[in-house]
Amino acid sequence: MDRRKAIRNMGLALGYTVATPTLVSLVQSCKTEPAITWAPEFFTNEQGSALTKLVDIILPKTDTPSASEVQVDIFIDRFANEVMEKEQQDFLQMSMSKFMDKALADSGKEKIESLTSEDLEPVLAAALKVSKEEKVTYMDMVNTYNEAIAEGQSTNLDDGVSRFAFADNLRGLTIWGYKTSEYVGEEVLAYLPVPGEYIACGDTQELTGGKAWSL
Repeated sequence: MDRRKAIRNMGLALGYTVATPTLVSLVQSCKTEPAITWAPEFFTNEQGSALTKLVDIILPKTDTPSASEVQVDIFIDRFANEVMEKEQQDFLQMSMSKFMDKALADSGKEKIESLTSEDLEPVLAAALKVSKEEKVTYMDMVNTYNEAIAEGQSTNLDDGVSRFAFADNLRGLTIWGYKTSEYVGEEVLAYLPVPGEYIACGDTQELTGGKAWSL
């Protein structure tokens, strides 16, 4: 499947509920900061470098910009730092650590900043290569783990499940951040800042060329 076509047609179907002013503020803050000077606020510099490579593996440059070119990596860092609850932040750091440990072990490297896209891509692909049944099981395990943590219990989550959780969350956040960017909103999705006639039952192919609305 063409990932860009999927983005054009998909709606916001992620499990995050964020007030519109908060989301707009995050997007605008990313627009005003040149990526070359970006210093992560939530992630370490080393994790930020890996994050940039990972979002571009998920959405590489084709006929549209890559994820990092529209600053999705900065968006995710700001979202994690300013929107996520402490429990979500802790889970993200834990699952990312398990993911990076696997990438380091498989590549034979010692430092996260040494990991290349070629080192990270097979780990990401393996983490996401699960059946529907496995995904349901993994999500149940994640929920059980989070419930135990919330109750103050000491517990561990299987490394493979942790890597899946990180990869799955990252994929969702990357697509969300990409859709929210100014470029994609205006150039890829159907963009009409001043709404006109309301057509309740029109054919989307005729109205927008099959694209989802940006606003």
